[in-house]
Amino acid sequence: MARTKPGQGQTALVTGASAGIGVDLAECFARDGYDLILSARSEGALQEVAARLAQAHGVKAHVVAQDLGAIGGGSALANAIKGNGLEVDVVVNNAGYGHAGALTSSDLPTQLGMIDLNVRALVELTYLYWDRMLANKRGGVLNVASTAAFQPGPLMANYYASKAYVLSFSEALWEEARGAGVHVSCLCPGPTVSKFRERAGTGKTRLAKNAGAAMASAPVARMGYEGWKRNQRVVVTGLPNKFIAGFGKFIPRATLLRMVRNLQSPA
Repeated sequence: MARTKPGQGQTALVTGASAGIGVDLAECFARDGYDLILSARSEGALQEVAARLAQAHGVKAHVVAQDLGAIGGGSALANAIKGNGLEVDVVVNNAGYGHAGALTSSDLPTQLGMIDLNVRALVELTYLYWDRMLANKRGGVLNVASTAAFQPGPLMANYYASKAYVLSFSEALWEEARGAGVHVSCLCPGPTVSKFRERAGTGKTRLAKNAGAAMASAPVARMGYEGWKRNQRVVVTGLPNKFIAGFGKFIPRATLLRMVRNLQSPA
């Protein structure tokens, strides 16, 4: 039987898929016929998302609850997927968190956990499925970073640095995969309505107060997915965010640091 949707016969693994951008990215893939593997820490929330998307789009939606912030979490997830007889064609690395405040405003596990989830787990999952993608000459990786990736972030230093890593890593892999039939994109949203802001505490900063209305997660996800389909290397959502992302190239670094510190300060 001929495929009627571009994703039929393929499976997308989406991390951080229990809420926000992760749910909406999963829906974008499901709408195009991809079967889903949804992962996050909360199995109950994942089951609800999986049931809704499977019914709405006629795809298979599997759930694997896993704490990717734990050392070896990516390998544990991959082993569980393999144990269920499933294969992965697309990896959507959406899981991550941030913490607003000076470096020592949180405990050390919070800071190191940010690196473990935002960076280490993302690299681990990409590594585990990369060779299969290249061999099959299809699928790819969609990494979720942030406009924070484009400059250092005083008063949120670790988070900004982690997203800069994701951006750099993604762009390099895009070049490695060029011509191989494997798509790599880095989605860089600005302020977005999601549970991330609540957990990170970014809603209380001057940036949040001055940035205007945050974008809803659904259009952010659609822009990211459509960019990935085109194999667009970097996807920045919305004209104001594109301006912010490019602005830092044209001003002195010391001035940029002071500006970001001021924006990240409590309102």
